Order: sequence, then structure tokens, then C-alpha cells
Amino acid sequence: MIISASRRTDIPNYYAAWFLRRLQQQYVLIRNPLNRRQVARVELSPEVVDCIVFWTKNPEPFIPYLPCLQEYCYYFLFTLNSYEKDIEPNLPSLPKRIETFKKLAATLGAPRVIWRYDPILINEKYTAEFHLKSFAFLAEQLKDSTEKCVISFLDFYQKIASNVQELGIKPLAPHQKYSLAGGLLQVARSFGLQLASCAESPELGAMGLNKASCIDAELIARIGGYTLQVRKDQNQRQECGCAESIDIGAYNTCLSGCKYCYANYSLNSVRRNVREYCVDSPLLCS
Repeated sequence: MIISASRRTDIPNYYAAWFLRRLQQQYVLIRNPLNRRQVARVELSPEVVDCIVFWTKNPEPFIPYLPCLQEYCYYFLFTLNSYEKDIEPNLPSLPKRIETFKKLAATLGAPRVIWRYDPILINEKYTAEFHLKSFAFLAEQLKDSTEKCVISFLDFYQKIASNVQELGIKPLAPHQKYSLAGGLLQVARSFGLQLASCAESPELGAMGLNKASCIDAELIARIGGYTLQVRKDQNQRQECGCAESIDIGAYNTCLSGCKYCYANYSLNSVRRNVREYCVDSPLLCS
């Protein structure tokens, strides 16, 4: 069993103590996002967990807890962009996050820290030229701290429509995506980094851009020393290459406030749920 922690919220940044308490208790309860009355128990003992995949924009609060995970196979997906506070209002400064990325990789090794440069959004301020320049800067900073970068373009979910309009974000035509992805691929190769795309059009593969598997059975086999027989995750989009996993997070609980985020309906819903947070609860913010 693979644990995803979590596509729905930033557990390493905001709920590290809760997660470690769940490991101590060796189980967690999760609500069905489509039916709150339906609650499932998920065992977290090392005997049943094949790997834990952490998704985060700031794992710095979690780093002191890493020694508690010695019995588990795990790796991090670390989203690191160059957006300013108008897009990612509640994150530490970019230099601080770069420092944290390097610190985490120095502790775990480069293969276990995957860089995510996503989502790529375009407006008058954040142009294609901006992304090429900022991606090159970050790639130079991180080239010795990771082996792989995953990119994706912004999905225009209905729940972020007002933010999209307010920020003047424009959808990209297929040829524009192809051109920008090609430029990013050249940059990545110049720094010795693999580049893959997350849930994007198969046409990007024609230029040598691999399809990403963020929940990656091959990587788990590499770092864990065993082979898994796992299916593609049927709960994700058709273009997604992720292996099947169980997500233990909860929507509307991330405090980062990123304007492109699909996991929060509103700031008020996040504030309401966070008031329910208890480190000892088997349910997150509930």
C-alpha cells in the first residue's frame, strides 16, 4: 500500500506533528470527499505501508521529524516556483525555500526529492520568457539536489475561476505549450536534469518529454529495494501516470493560499476547518 500525504493539503508544512502522531498510533481515519459520513480506517504500520509520498511546498517544519520515519520507505515531491506573493501569498521567501530544498536533499539524497515546477500559468507578469528565465535560475540552484523535475500547466478549475479572472491568467494554445515545454526541456538537459510532464497531452512526448508518475512505482522499487505489483490510479485523470495510492489528507485545510489551488474552495472554509485541528485526532481537521 502506498500512502499519499497529500494531494489535498500540505501535511509536511502544516500538520507534521499530527502525521507523526498517526504513525505512532499506526492508523489514520479519512473522510470520503464526496460523502463526509463515510469514514475509512487506513493502517499505517511499516508492515503494510510500502511507501509514503509527501507533497509539499515547504517541508522545513517536517525535517526535524525525519528520524521518526526510519522504518518507512518515503520520498518528497517538492513544489518550488518563482511566483511572488500575488500568486503564493503565504510561503517563505524563495531563497529560504531553496535552502530548505538543499537541506532536505542533503539529508535524504537527491533521488528522494523530486522538484515540481507547477502549475505553469501565463499572464502579463508571468510570461513564457519569465518561466524560461526563472526555471533556469532554479535548475542551476537545484541541479545537485535532485535528479528530476516535473512540470504541468494550469488547469482551469471552476473553483479558481475568480482568481484566474482577477490575475488575468490566459489559457495557452497547444502550440504555445509545446514551445514553452521545449524550452524548459532544453534548460533541464543543460543542467543534467530529467524533465517529465504531469497529466499533460501525449503530444509533448514527441519532443522527448516523459510522462510523469508522481506516485512512482519504479522509484519506490529503487529506493525501497523491492518491486511492487501496482495498478495505475483509476481515481486520477487518464493522462496521469501515478500508481494507485491512498490519500490521507483533507481538502480545505491548506493555509498556503495559492491562487491556483484546486484543493481549497475558499479561505473561509479553510479557516473553519483549521479551527477543528487537533494533533491527537485520527481525522485531520475534523
